[in-house]
Amino acid sequence: MADRQSSESSHSAAGPLRSSVTDADGEIALQPVQNKSAEEPLLAESERSFEDPIYNQYKSRRKTLLSALILLSLLCLLLTIAVGILVAPKGLVHGHRDESRWNVKNFKSFIAFGDSYTDERRMAYISLHNNTPPPPGTLLGESFHTTSGGRIWARYVVQYTGSSDNGQWTPQMNLYNYAVGGSFCTKEIVPRVHPTLLEYAVPAFVADQDTNETSEPLFKPDLTPSNSVFSVWIGTNDLGMFAFLTDDQVRGKTLTDYTDCVYTALDGLYAAGARTFVLMNTAPLHLAPAYANRTLHGEGKGDNNGRAEKMKELTTSANNIFRYQTPYEFTVSRRYPGAQVALFDVWSLFHDIYFDPETYLNGTAPANVTSYITHSKETRKSPDSFLWHDNLHPSEQTDRIIAKNFVEVLNGTSKYAQYW
Repeated sequence: MADRQSSESSHSAAGPLRSSVTDADGEIALQPVQNKSAEEPLLAESERSFEDPIYNQYKSRRKTLLSALILLSLLCLLLTIAVGILVAPKGLVHGHRDESRWNVKNFKSFIAFGDSYTDERRMAYISLHNNTPPPPGTLLGESFHTTSGGRIWARYVVQYTGSSDNGQWTPQMNLYNYAVGGSFCTKEIVPRVHPTLLEYAVPAFVADQDTNETSEPLFKPDLTPSNSVFSVWIGTNDLGMFAFLTDDQVRGKTLTDYTDCVYTALDGLYAAGARTFVLMNTAPLHLAPAYANRTLHGEGKGDNNGRAEKMKELTTSANNIFRYQTPYEFTVSRRYPGAQVALFDVWSLFHDIYFDPETYLNGTAPANVTSYITHSKETRKSPDSFLWHDNLHPSEQTDRIIAKNFVEVLNGTSKYAQYW
């Protein structure tokens, strides 16, 4: 014990403790540490020197590596964009239209797909025939009793593109409407009994094509890549009650499964010969009385704030996916070679009607975007004053506005469309 104390004492007497640092040559050397009181830290902040040459070399190399990785990522992105532009057909550079294709006079047949926002008579037929859809080769005609309270927007497209000579109206195009009220994109995401876009509507169109070759032609004139246009507007039910809004989709299914389903439907139409598409994004359903909060005069118990905000999140998120995936699929990945698409921004059109109703709604009563026609006997007196027919569906006046803008989309002149 005495020897140990003697050793410690002699060590203390020999001088202060020494700390090791790295000299300029990278060698470890001992440097004296100044005497410190017990209360003071061993190293003051100004004395802590971690910036030795070895660490500096490491940090410099790390910065260089990170810079190189960032530069490489940017180069890859630019290369992807450049390749997409180079391989895209003429006139299909992002956001630009091919004038030879997008001319309304080109189109003789309009084939529409969707849900109750587009359905004309198909769901009514199914309901009246014990849930049996019309057999292949059945042409369903015009109806004045749709969810708009009158004619549906797709029928107005036919009216607005026709011509009148000597008091005789002649249609330019024929409408073939495969939309079904209550429809979802696929039962794989929302398992319901309603016919879906993927499992029913697209196969129904293909079946009608087959009958065109074996019996009295349904499609007159015959459909060709240049004379027919296909619209898809689906999502009102997929994003709504008993689906994504209320988390009732199949467990594990996400919003991208819904948007992927839409492109899968385009795959089926493309395989059947479709080459000109109008993809319509989702409407701002948070503004519909069924989902709007109290501030927007919504219905239901409570203030609906959570429901309205979630619906807005769902529709805007889905539309952003459509905005970026559509040009990718049509110009970069070349998923649909030779095809062209217009992305019709219905969300913005509804938004404009809602916040500037006097420009669009022309009934005898003041414009009304918060209530709806079927709300009471009083509101039924001026239907053209309303954005909504009921608490979810657009009015006939709104459908006329959609149709007019759709015609502009076909003509390549709509401010609500982008073309690829």
